[in-house]
Amino acid sequence: MATTYDKGDLVRLTATFTVSGAVTDPTTVTLYIRSGAGVLTTLVYGSSSITKVSVGVYRYDYSASTAGDVSFRWAGTTPAQAADQDSFFVLDLVGV
Repeated sequence: MATTYDKGDLVRLTATFTVSGAVTDPTTVTLYIRSGAGVLTTLVYGSSSITKVSVGVYRYDYSASTAGDVSFRWAGTTPAQAADQDSFFVLDLVGV
């Protein structure tokens, strides 16, 4: 079962990039988010509100403002070329 949040929650999305087990910064870090309304947002570290926590570790605080399935994908380029995706569900029980 997918993780569930309430509409209005702040959801912290994190990614850790490694090369042979060592935490490593990619040249470019991109985060793709498809909201519950189906809107795709593309964020790139350095020109968006993605935060670098430490070497190879990045985070983004997503405001769950639309109910439905939210999917997201982190992607890094060489030297830490990798991608990972996940999803969660946003509930709106009172319809506001």
